[in-house]
Amino acid sequence: MPTMPTCQGVFTALATPFRDGRFDAEAYAAHIDDQIARGVSGLVPIGTTGEAATLSDKEKVQVVRAAVDTAKGRVPVIAGAGANSTAATIEAVSRVRDAGADAALVVTPYYNKPTQDGLWAHYSAIAQAHPGFSLVAYNVPGRTGVDLMPDTLRRLCDIPEIIGVKEATGSIARLVDILERLAPGRLSLLSGDDFTVAPFVALGGHGVISVSSNLVPDLMAKLVRAAAQSDMRQASELQVRLNPLHRALFLESNPIPVKAAMALLGRFSPELRLPLTPMRPETRARLIDAMRALDLDVQSHAA
Repeated sequence: MPTMPTCQGVFTALATPFRDGRFDAEAYAAHIDDQIARGVSGLVPIGTTGEAATLSDKEKVQVVRAAVDTAKGRVPVIAGAGANSTAATIEAVSRVRDAGADAALVVTPYYNKPTQDGLWAHYSAIAQAHPGFSLVAYNVPGRTGVDLMPDTLRRLCDIPEIIGVKEATGSIARLVDILERLAPGRLSLLSGDDFTVAPFVALGGHGVISVSSNLVPDLMAKLVRAAAQSDMRQASELQVRLNPLHRALFLESNPIPVKAAMALLGRFSPELRLPLTPMRPETRARLIDAMRALDLDVQSHAA
């Protein structure tokens, strides 16, 4: 049986720094130490925000090992391991498991649009190939073209390796449909949408896998904590205060803005890998405004 604890709180979808075309392990370790010091509950390397689609298999292992080695068990590491082939996903889960990750984040197969029965068979095969290793399903139909429906998620509860879901439809109605079908506490329900964290957690979700927490991990942790403790006044205030940053981080395709923001803070090189390209000047200016509104130190890096 999986030994992964219930996932609660803020899990940062880590951006991956590059320097001169290579993974910048030093900047990554500094970023992770800062994240943990400022209150995140877990780390999610090599997801969408981590530019996994442009990393080689060797680089993915390198990045996950860097996250595991830097975390040193202080927080769990849930590593991205999805593909649109079940066989390739099984291999990807093997790599992150061997690299020391506590669990794998497995996106629904993209592009080939499996049926709901196909999705169930996909996750079942992965679990059978990795007995006892924790898996978190990832539903992001805006990226994949396929939607993991609540009834199918209920079927996945029969697979003990499935310990949670990252639900990134951005729909609170979807969360209610999921809660209606699941036994209380069976899965960790993690939002994949920074815009709706307060209502998601207040209704019974357990936390968020966040892009914005790359920049404001302390504020995101405070937001989740307030919502979990039913302090809806504070949760609402924080959700509204953070909304301009959330919006700015999706003015262009993720992770273009968050990489720009990390560079503006002097944390990372702004390097991206094609087909992603640098943020346009007009959207970058709006990002700077959102960061300054939260008193983030961009003054000396905004030239």
